[in-house]
Amino acid sequence: MISVTRLNGTPMWINALLVEMVEESPDTYITLVTGKRLIVLEKAEEVITKIRDYNRDIGTYAATIKVQSMEELT
Repeated sequence: MISVTRLNGTPMWINALLVEMVEESPDTYITLVTGKRLIVLEKAEEVITKIRDYNRDIGTYAATIKVQSMEELT
């Protein structure tokens, strides 16, 4: 889970594995794979960094790199 801030200032935690898209125009919108859209105070770059860090912490980033390198060998 990653921590983000709602527009009213309250914190909320979202499952980073369910994030489909992050866009900034000028507010930051997070779209989940369920279709739900959230507006948060953080900039898109900060949200993306949190998602990357989370994926590294739980090992999905390394697993993705390993699978990609194995596919390139075949």
